[in-house]
Formats: sequence, C-alpha cells, structure tokens
Amino acid sequence: MPRKFALLPLATLLALGALLPAAASEREKRFFEQVEGNWSGPGEIVAGKYKGTKFVCNFAGTTPESKVGMALDGGCRVGVFNQEMSARVERMASGYRGTFLDGAEGKGLDVVGGTVRDGYAVFAIERNKLTGAMRAQMTGKDTMNVTISVHVQEELVPVIGVTLRRLDAQAVGAVARD
Repeated sequence: MPRKFALLPLATLLALGALLPAAASEREKRFFEQVEGNWSGPGEIVAGKYKGTKFVCNFAGTTPESKVGMALDGGCRVGVFNQEMSARVERMASGYRGTFLDGAEGKGLDVVGGTVRDGYAVFAIERNKLTGAMRAQMTGKDTMNVTISVHVQEELVPVIGVTLRRLDAQAVGAVARD
C-alpha cells in the first residue's frame, strides 16, 4: 500500500505538468497548424473614413519551421486595385511578436503580445500611439474570421472584418459532357 501512495503525488505532478506550459505549447501549435493552406474570402471596412468598402482577400498560410507561430501572405483586392498583405507572428520567450504588413517602422503595425486559446488567437497590435487587437478565430475546419480592432478612447472598435474559407480542402474537377 505505501508504494501506491508514493506514486500518487508523482502521477499528480506529471498530470499537472502536462497541463502547464507544455500543453499550452501544444494547443498553440495545433491552432497555428490549422492556419496552414490557401485561404480566400470577402472582407469589409466597418468603421472609419473608408467604412463600407468591400474587398476580397487571398492568402497562403504557413507555420515557421521549428517555431510556434504563423505567417499569412497574399493580398486583398478592391475593384481593380490590389494591396499586398501579410501578417507574421511568432512566440518568443517574452511573448508573441510580429508584424502586420511591414510593421510600425513602415506602413503597418507591430504585434506586441497575444494569447492563443482553443479555436482562436488574439494579438495586441500597435503603431505609435494607435493600439488595438487582431483576432483570428477558426469557426469551423475550413473557415477563419479575422477582425482588426483599434482603441478609440476607452473602447475597442472593430475596423476590418474578413471571413476566409480554405481553398485546398475543396475538390476541384471538371464535368465531361458527351
């Protein structure tokens, strides 16, 4: 009997260890792996000067080798105009870091923190005094919603919303006619 009780604390510690950072890392990896593939879908600017502007985006999602994170590369089209878009996020010792477009040094935003949960990730973004959040949520195996919000006074206001559908899961084929 004493041996069973001695093993109980060890088993409890191992189970708790599986729930702590290692499990969080696995959860994060699983989320980012879901982003891999080709995505396309409509979006809209829902606030600000260009409110009501609709666009269509196409992205390739990848995960960096030997790291926890993601990259979305592609572009969005409004009529005949195309704007290249990219987002890169990696987990560092100090938390999540990355860029949206070319980062705050250029015409984009910096990713300065974040969290990943089952099915979604929220990243803190900033550029000079502008702060906000970028949320990516898997709403199904092949659907991802991305919302970019900014702080206006004390409120977080959604500015851009995009619904992306996975392209590589769809069967492509032709129907032959006689």
